[in-house]
Amino acid sequence: MASIKVILWKYRKREDGSCSIAIRITKDRKPQYIHTGQYIHEKDWDTKNGIIKKSHPNSKRLNNLIQKKLSEAYATSLDEEVSKNHLSAKQIKKKVKRQSSGVYFFELATERIKRKFKEGTFSVAKSELSILYNIQEFLDLNTTIPQQKAIEDIKKRRKERISQARKGAVDVSEVLKNFAKNQSLTFSDIDMAFINRFKSFCTSYLEQKTRTVTNQLIFIRTLYNQAIKENLVDGRNYPFAGEKEKIRISSGNKIGLTKEEISKIENIKLEKDSSIWHTRNVWLFSYYFAGVRISDVLELKWSDFIDGRLYYQMNKNEKPVSLKVPEQAMNILNLYQESRKKKNDFVFPFLKKANPKNKQDMFTKMRNATSLFNKYLKRIATLCEIDKNLSNHIARHSFGNIAGDAIHPLMLQKLYRHTDLKTTINYQANFIHKEADDALEQVLNS
Repeated sequence: MASIKVILWKYRKREDGSCSIAIRITKDRKPQYIHTGQYIHEKDWDTKNGIIKKSHPNSKRLNNLIQKKLSEAYATSLDEEVSKNHLSAKQIKKKVKRQSSGVYFFELATERIKRKFKEGTFSVAKSELSILYNIQEFLDLNTTIPQQKAIEDIKKRRKERISQARKGAVDVSEVLKNFAKNQSLTFSDIDMAFINRFKSFCTSYLEQKTRTVTNQLIFIRTLYNQAIKENLVDGRNYPFAGEKEKIRISSGNKIGLTKEEISKIENIKLEKDSSIWHTRNVWLFSYYFAGVRISDVLELKWSDFIDGRLYYQMNKNEKPVSLKVPEQAMNILNLYQESRKKKNDFVFPFLKKANPKNKQDMFTKMRNATSLFNKYLKRIATLCEIDKNLSNHIARHSFGNIAGDAIHPLMLQKLYRHTDLKTTINYQANFIHKEADDALEQVLNS
C-alpha cells in the first residue's frame, strides 16, 4: 500500500519565505506530491505530527483542510488496494486530484486526445479536438448579440484555426495543454438540460446535420462512461441512461451507382498519369474489391499481391483479408507495373513521397490525397453525366447496389469485412428495393 504523509515543501519558498503544505504519496519508493495551495512559515509547522502549530492564527481551519485532503488520499489509496488495481504513486496522485476538484471534462478529454495522437490515430484525434472547440464555443456563447452575428464570429474563428493549422503554425500540444487547464465544465454540469441546449446550439449556431451532432454526443457519452468507470463521478446523474438522452444513429439514404454508370467511368478517356486518371483508377480498384476503403487502397504495396491474390490488413479493424484479384483490378495493376521498383513500393503514387515510419506524415499525405480525389471525382461525374454525388465512399455503396439481393448475406459479410452478419443485413437493406417496388406496383395497378 502507498505511504501517505503531510509535509512542508521547503524546496521552493515564496518571496516572503513561506513554504507549500503538500501531501506526499510514496509507492515502490517513488514519491509524488499534491500541493494543497496553502503556505506557512517553517516556525509554524509541527514536523513530528504533520500539522500547523497553534501559534498560527488560522491553524484550526488549515488543519481541518489538510485533514480532509489527507483523508481523500487515504481513501483513494485504500480503494485501489482493495480492488487490486495496483496503481503507481503518480496514478494515485492524479486520481486524488480529480476527486477533490470535481473532475473537469476538458482535462479528461485532452488526456484521451493526447493518447490518440500518440497512437497515430490522427483522424480521430483531430475530429475530437474539433469537438472540444465546439463545446467551448457553446460555453462561451454570448446570447446578447444577434444570432447571425454570433454564427459569423464562430465561422471566422474556425476559418482562422484551419488556416493556421494548414500553415503548420499550430502547436497541438500547447492547444491541448490550454484545454486541460479549462475548468469551465465538470461532469456534474452535463445533465439533460445541458445536452438539450448543446444540441440546439449545434443545429442553430454551428449549422450541423443530425449525424454530426450525434457524433459529438457520442464523444461526450464516451468520456462520461470513462469517468464513471474510473470512479471519478457518480453514475446516478448519468444523462444517457434509461429514458433520458438516447443516441440514435440514423443510416440515411445510401445511393450507389448502376452498372451502366460504372461502365461510363471505366470507358472515359483521360490523360494517362494525370491526377484525374489516377483518381479514376483508385476509385475503380476500390469498387472491384467490394468497396475497400480508399485509404486502404492507397496503402497497398506490391508485396500485398501473391499468386493472383490480395493479402492485406484493414486499417479500421485490423482484420486480415485475402481475395482473388479480379481481371478488372489486374488490368489496373498492369498500368502501374512499369513504375514498380521494389516489392515494398506503394502501387499507387500518392504516398510514394511519404515516410512510412512517420505516422503524422502518412496521415497528412493520405488526407491530402483523399481531398484531391473528391475534387476529381466530381469532375469525373460531370464528364460521365452522372447526377449522383460521386465520392470516395460511394464505391462501397455502388457494389452494394449492384449486388442487391443476388448474393447471399454470408458471402457479402465476408466481402464487406463485417464482424457481425446483422451489420451486413442492415447495410444491404439500403439497396434491396424489389419487394417494396413490386408491392407498390401491385396496389396501384390492381
